[in-house]
Amino acid sequence: MTPSASISRSDSRRSMLASLLLGIGVMATLDEIVFHQLLAWHHFFDWSTPAFGLFSDGLLHTAELIFLVLGFFMFTDLRARQALARQAAWAGFFFGMGGFQLFDGIIDHKLLGLHQVRYVDNLLPYDLAWNGVGILLLIVGWLFARRAPTSVTAGRQTEKR
Repeated sequence: MTPSASISRSDSRRSMLASLLLGIGVMATLDEIVFHQLLAWHHFFDWSTPAFGLFSDGLLHTAELIFLVLGFFMFTDLRARQALARQAAWAGFFFGMGGFQLFDGIIDHKLLGLHQVRYVDNLLPYDLAWNGVGILLLIVGWLFARRAPTSVTAGRQTEKR
């Protein structure tokens, strides 16, 4: 493998990684703003006092900001070097959003039981919708990934063979 091929492949991977971080950060932000604050359906950790639930939301907010800042700086660096692989970046963004949603729905809600989507008698419709959105976002990411060129060389995209 030539050095330029190695650099090109890492640019596609870095494009996906940068936008994956952005996707995680954006979905965590949407979750926190809509479900934690506006609708007040749950906190990140609901097993304790309301004050601790609010504290746990602050920890989630801190983590989402870290993901957004890291992704933003990686993304702007790729753009500045004209090495952004756009299709890979879109794939990573949707993978990040869907991955966060599905992780939250399966791990946080069901396996760890940190909180539920909403505290009602019949959780099934909420769980199906929550995880269904995550799967849908992952499918969109997969569709972008299938269309993504394998590399970026000197600002031009090289198609998959």
